[in-house]
Amino acid sequence: MNMLNLLRRYANNIGLCFFVLAMSVISLSAAKAEPLKIGYSDWPGWVAWEVGIRKGWFKEQGVDVKFQWMDYVESLDAFIAGELDGVSATNGDAIAIGATGAKNVMILVNDYSNGNDIIVGGPGVNSIEELKGKKVGVEVGFVGHLLLLNSLFKNQMSEDSVKVTNVATDASPESLASGAVDAIVAWQPHSGRALKNVRGAKPLYTSADEPGLIYDVLTVTPESLDARRSDWMKVVEVWYRIVDYIKNPETQADAVKIMARRVNLRPEQYQSLLAGTQILDAQEVKASFPEVNGYRTLYGSSKISDSFFVANDVYGDIQNIDDYIDLSLMKSVIQ
Repeated sequence: MNMLNLLRRYANNIGLCFFVLAMSVISLSAAKAEPLKIGYSDWPGWVAWEVGIRKGWFKEQGVDVKFQWMDYVESLDAFIAGELDGVSATNGDAIAIGATGAKNVMILVNDYSNGNDIIVGGPGVNSIEELKGKKVGVEVGFVGHLLLLNSLFKNQMSEDSVKVTNVATDASPESLASGAVDAIVAWQPHSGRALKNVRGAKPLYTSADEPGLIYDVLTVTPESLDARRSDWMKVVEVWYRIVDYIKNPETQADAVKIMARRVNLRPEQYQSLLAGTQILDAQEVKASFPEVNGYRTLYGSSKISDSFFVANDVYGDIQNIDDYIDLSLMKSVIQ
């Protein structure tokens, strides 16, 4: 091959490289033009997103977001399948799906459950101690299971003291009503439905008995966080605008009205649900930041959840909790 032909081939290869590079840039730009897809479900700290959606605050902030209303487990499945950029989840479930393949990073703490996760006793069951030998319906391997174990531990009982029965959370009120189980573990609105509809039902233990056991978060894929960090920052900024609107006495009624409409409840009904969810404002959330053990911090609570999942064979290996938490966006916004 003479020098002229070699130069021509080199030039053609360069041209091809530039073409491929150009197409890659175009493809990347197209991906960035897609809205952030976030799954959210029926929990007060996540229904709160509806305020920002209805008010048009995401558009005002300059971020294109598509919130997808889904059943909770369905939303986790969609995230695992790569159909979502982010999902509203408990901190424990975020680690569980990460350990089993869907790596994720928690970037925002919405709230901690402060009474809305409830162990509901059926007729004739008046205390945790009275659950001995009885059937407890709970979604095994999820955060309600951890709440159950916590309640048993505090009452000097082991898990073997009760007959754990795997029951989907949304089906648990009917399971209790039918007598298939003697108690259930569920979050609002399912726990409230059981208390309302099952004669003689009563709360035996709630997440208010162990604040920080269950943190509710927004967790996202590492790839999306790396590629669109500035967009996620805007999402966090809108979140704290939402929280201020919910907590401000002058605007709270409107916020509750918006949230209640999302779940087909009357505003006065939804107001009571807010009492069991400690939605964290910019100052309150700081208490969850330290990297110390115990339920009072996101790190500590997540470590406890991790140990729980390994002990119950949800997955095999203890996780590095640091890989699952990025507080930098929150810190930038609230400082």
